[in-house]
Amino acid sequence: MNALLTRLPLSVEDYMLPCFSKQILGVDCPGCGLQRSVALLFQGDFIAAFHMYPAIYTIIPLLGLLLADTFFKIPNINKIVIVLMMLSVGLILGNYILKFI
Repeated sequence: MNALLTRLPLSVEDYMLPCFSKQILGVDCPGCGLQRSVALLFQGDFIAAFHMYPAIYTIIPLLGLLLADTFFKIPNINKIVIVLMMLSVGLILGNYILKFI
């Protein structure tokens, strides 16, 4: 079984979805880089993940809080979620604008 697993070239990059905006229009979308950023996080390259998609560090806690809130009622979560959402949108738009400068 171990010999079979070592022969299979499994890589996260092989299963990434293509960006249709980039393929059709030739322009990056605001979400371009998110999948590669997550792959870099799994590899432990935190700085490269930030350079690839800076909003990854606000999206992950946001998703974690929303998931935790489904199981446990967290007080004042609405304010925390709104702040994290605003930071995420700001980082996504700022990164998107900087790509064109």
